Amino acid sequence: MNILTTKNLKKYYGKDDNIVKAVNDINLSVKEKEFVAIVGTSGSGKSTLLHLLGGLDRPTDGQVFIENENIYSMKDEQLAIFRRRKIGFIFQFFNLLPVLNTYENITLPMELDGKKVDNEFVLDLMNTIKIYDRKDHLPNALSGGQQQRVAIARALASKPSIILADEPTGNLDSKTSEEVLGLLKLSVKKYHQTLIMITHDDSIANMADRIIRIEDGKIKGGR
Repeated sequence: MNILTTKNLKKYYGKDDNIVKAVNDINLSVKEKEFVAIVGTSGSGKSTLLHLLGGLDRPTDGQVFIENENIYSMKDEQLAIFRRRKIGFIFQFFNLLPVLNTYENITLPMELDGKKVDNEFVLDLMNTIKIYDRKDHLPNALSGGQQQRVAIARALASKPSIILADEPTGNLDSKTSEEVLGLLKLSVKKYHQTLIMITHDDSIANMADRIIRIEDGKIKGGR
């Protein structure tokens, strides 16, 4: 069953001779529990596409359906709530709050949403992603790899349907990148979530179930 589908998705900037077709008429489907890597060179449109899939930017034209909901038919406030509850985001920069410890950073989005924290689930997640022994540490006491694990746990903790990751290991060395991505893949499989990840690194992309290549805002192949 498809959890995400796009129909003729477009994002254009400028007009006339200066128009930039960052995402140009993309039709894409992703199945439940699938791990999809979207690869392409800088400027190919892959990050713009990810932002459209996650409701972070409205398209010029086209539609995005998540669990059969047309997300761009929603008003901004509705979309923000849907995004917060259905989509987990992992970015290249960890965006942890320096005054909160690991556990507090992970549970903060749920508390802001007024949701009861599933403490047992969060602790199991921390154990799975190998940061349980750092649960009381502040971000400045963690390595880059550990901070990214916290960011991953934060994205997974509210049990979203889809995880969207934009170059999640871009600030990590190759050994740490492989370790962190391995833990991310293990976690989404264990908790039955769907993962869509942007990367320019083919070795990381090869960990995915499916690879989609983007060039000049269009899908140009994959496997």
